[in-house]
Amino acid sequence: MLLALFSDIHANRQAFSACLETARARGAERFIFLGDFVGYGGDPEWTVETAIRLIADGAVAVRGNHDQAIGTPSETMNAEAQAAIEWTRDRLSAGQRRFLAELPFALEEEDRLYVHSEASQPARWRYVQGAPDAARSMIATKAHVTFCGHIHKPTLYSMSATAKMTSFVPVMGVPINLLRGRQWLAVLGSVGQPRDRNPAAAFALYDTATREITFCRVPYDVEAAAQRIRDVGLPLWLAERLFQGR
Repeated sequence: MLLALFSDIHANRQAFSACLETARARGAERFIFLGDFVGYGGDPEWTVETAIRLIADGAVAVRGNHDQAIGTPSETMNAEAQAAIEWTRDRLSAGQRRFLAELPFALEEEDRLYVHSEASQPARWRYVQGAPDAARSMIATKAHVTFCGHIHKPTLYSMSATAKMTSFVPVMGVPINLLRGRQWLAVLGSVGQPRDRNPAAAFALYDTATREITFCRVPYDVEAAAQRIRDVGLPLWLAERLFQGR
């Protein structure tokens, strides 16, 4: 089965739509969402409602820290992120807020683990910023491959049976075989707010039969997404950063 995996959509309707369209065109059979449907962007209602509809059709999802913050006012962030969360909280319906609150922190499926941050303590929202963080996550699970997001920068880690770590930034569009003799941690880029100096939306495809992962980038209408942020009165930096991929 060909899975399409998305993380950190952040209420960016234009980016999410472009990724869904591309994934479908490439034959994706099932969608996996790794959290942070909301925050930063200007279309939270549409984004959450789209996710609800896709999950009803067989997609699965886990909770991100921005999703968590909608129902947990005590969970604070930096000023721009906090402003977006407070604005978003007032925009979502009770049903949409309940959907976010009921998402699991992690989900296992066959030999795969889906989580927003990392596997050792999913609710602490730790970032995988290097090999030690990736090793901590992999040691905490028996999954052959863990898929996560949170950091908004695509990276692929692996660990051998003797705990030797490797890591690299994947080349976009090139399939990578996740060999059985190693454990893997695939950190997806962000759909709605990339931070690797590339403004194109990011997602990944994973073939469960061949165990091949392909990291993908999709150009989208950044100006429209940025203008939406400006129109609803969110901090201007949230619009400007989309053009810079940071």
